[in-house]
Order: sequence, then structure tokens, then C-alpha cells
Amino acid sequence: MSDYSIWVMEYCAVENYHKSGIVYGAHNQGHKKLPYCYVVIKGKGHVAMVDVGYNNKAYGKHLGDKFGVTNWHSPREVLSEVGLTPEDVDSAFITHAHFDHFGNVEDFPNAHFYIQEREISKWVWAMSLPDRLRWMMIAVDPSDILRGVDLAKEGRLTCVDGGMSDVLPGIDLYPAHDSHTFGCMWVHVRNDGAQNSKDGWILAGDLVYDFANLEGDGDVVGVETMYTPVGLAVGSQMNLLLSYEEMMKTVDYEARRVIPIHEERLKDTFPSRITKNNLRVTQICLADGETSKVTGEAAMTDAE
Repeated sequence: MSDYSIWVMEYCAVENYHKSGIVYGAHNQGHKKLPYCYVVIKGKGHVAMVDVGYNNKAYGKHLGDKFGVTNWHSPREVLSEVGLTPEDVDSAFITHAHFDHFGNVEDFPNAHFYIQEREISKWVWAMSLPDRLRWMMIAVDPSDILRGVDLAKEGRLTCVDGGMSDVLPGIDLYPAHDSHTFGCMWVHVRNDGAQNSKDGWILAGDLVYDFANLEGDGDVVGVETMYTPVGLAVGSQMNLLLSYEEMMKTVDYEARRVIPIHEERLKDTFPSRITKNNLRVTQICLADGETSKVTGEAAMTDAE
């Protein structure tokens, strides 16, 4: 039994992102493609997203240009590849408030948003600091934080304080505070509905950029594999490592079940296709009876 379909949807990319930003300490090791993506979760009468991308206008566009983003496309274009529209989305889980994850809330008029309370409050605090501390805001559009406040005013924002079970049936939220950002969180989809799921998937946001973050070479310290954190931490690398251990424990240390949204090599592990806009759709799993958005075939049910 599979309750949900999960697709990773590329909406733009940085073609040459420095590897040291992806894997801590990978200095002078060149560049690699960094897709910018969000996740669609469909099932149990819901359409949810993990993160919503950015809006490619005003300061959001400035940041995209600054980071070398190319081939941006709107949510309407991207979601059409899995037969959905932005209006179909009823829930959005924001892993953190960097511009490429929280910058497009206005395109989802029917969605209720979930974000860690600490993420919102600490970015307000960071915005109040002297300009000499501005590095903390390097990937944040202050207008996105204000849009989050507007969502609260409209009754469309839940500020989560720590973990939250069954935010939708079989979907849990977990905090990773003071790691990549002040109030990061990750999403666990228990796709068999069981409390101790044997078919769980973790949508890791920017806590994990690359397979190497979870399965790095540990030879330097005499172990077979070693967690190696991402390059950017507003909090601490230690907290990133501890979040990896919690994620991996949740899926019985099966690394393929922790999905790094920015990882180009997802295509080597999961079915995918390139769209007419030269963007990739990667299919993590299919709900029973759902038609593949990659192959066009229907998922098999347990009875079949």
C-alpha cells in the first residue's frame, strides 16, 4: 500500500555551483549543477508541497541573478507536468526561509503554510542587526518574511514549535534548529500509514544537498562512510550532523530514502524525464492507482 505520490520538480538551476558550498570542506574541487526544486506530494485527498521556490521578480530576481540561476519557470508551468495547478495545492511545508524555498507564496492562493516559529522570529531578529552582520541574510529576501506575516494575518500560516505529527495523514514535521538556518525542518512521509513505517520517505530541504553529505568518504578518519555537512550553516555543522543521524535512524539507515532536493543525481536512482522546458521531473514513488508522470503507466496496488 502506498498512500502518496512524490515528485521532485526542478524549476531552474545553477549550472556551475562551487562544490565547497555543497559539501563542507570540498575546496578547490570544482563545480557541479545545482538544480533548484520543490516537492509535490499527492494523495489522501491532498496536494501538498515541500517548499514553493522563488518569484523571479524584485529582490528575489536579484538574488537569483546573484547566485547564477538560469532557466526559471513559474509554478504553473512546472506543476502542469504532473497534471496540477498552483490552485490545487492545499498545504505547503516550508523547510526554511531562504529565497528559493519561501519566495513564491503568492502563487499558491489556496495553500495553508507551515513553518517553524523559530525560523520566522529569528529572521526578523537578523533583519534588525547592524549591516556589518548582514552575511546571515545572504540568501534571504526580507520581503518573503513580510509575506509570511501576511499569511499569518490571513489565517493561512501555522508556526510550528518543534515536531508535528500527522500534519496530514501519515506526514510528520521534524525540527533541525540552528543548523542550515535558525529553524530548519524536514518532512517525513510514512507512505504505508504505519507509525513505525517501513515505507518512509524524508524530504530533507537544504539540510542535505548531495548524496555525499550522507555517504561521504570516511577514509581520512578511518571509517568506511562519514556524514559530511553542507557548506552553509547559519547555525552549526554539529547540528547538521545530528539532524542527519535523526533522519537516517527514522528510515532505518536506508540512505536512498532521504531525498536531497538539490541533488542532480536523483535521476540515477529514481525514474525521471526532461520536460519541454529542459527541466527534470523525478518520481520518488507513486500512490496506489496513480499514473506515472514519467512513464505514463499506472502504479500497481497490493491486490494486483
